[in-house]
Amino acid sequence: MSESKTAKLIYILFIANIVVPFLSLVGVVMAYVNKADAPEWLQSHYQFQIRTFWIGLLYFFIGMLLTMVLIGFIVILFTVVWYIVRSVKGMKYLDAKEAHPNPTGWMFS
Repeated sequence: MSESKTAKLIYILFIANIVVPFLSLVGVVMAYVNKADAPEWLQSHYQFQIRTFWIGLLYFFIGMLLTMVLIGFIVILFTVVWYIVRSVKGMKYLDAKEAHPNPTGWMFS
């Protein structure tokens, strides 16, 4: 499988994780495995995917903690939308064969 196809598959796994739990775990493992051997422009995508996984896990955990005061459901909904937007934007840059412009960002970029 070509390297850019692997990165695209990881983005798809992240989106599919919303319906089938733990697919993003498979995706982040793939990103860690492929990051070192990838060209520089593709390494930015793998870094972005790894950070998306860990930051998303943090946001989801915070949302779960806050469900006791009901605001957590809004945080979890935000996390799902955030995950989708980041994955779609990442695929947009990947399809253009461009490095991700901000792989260390915390929000939608």
